[in-house]
Amino acid sequence: MSGGYGRQIERMLRDAGCTFARHAKGDHELWYSPLTGRHFVFDRGVKVRHKPIGIPKDAGLDKAF
Repeated sequence: MSGGYGRQIERMLRDAGCTFARHAKGDHELWYSPLTGRHFVFDRGVKVRHKPIGIPKDAGLDKAF
């Protein structure tokens, strides 16, 4: 991955206690959030700043971007 926000988002998710569940189609991954008790999709190939806003929201975190 080059120039995207994937690593930054992954670090934020892991710091919040979220865990990787499994791979999905393409560069998508399924993660579990202990804050919401739900699974959510994480698009590892995020390259645009406004696009990852939904990922922390799905994980039960405050907006970070």
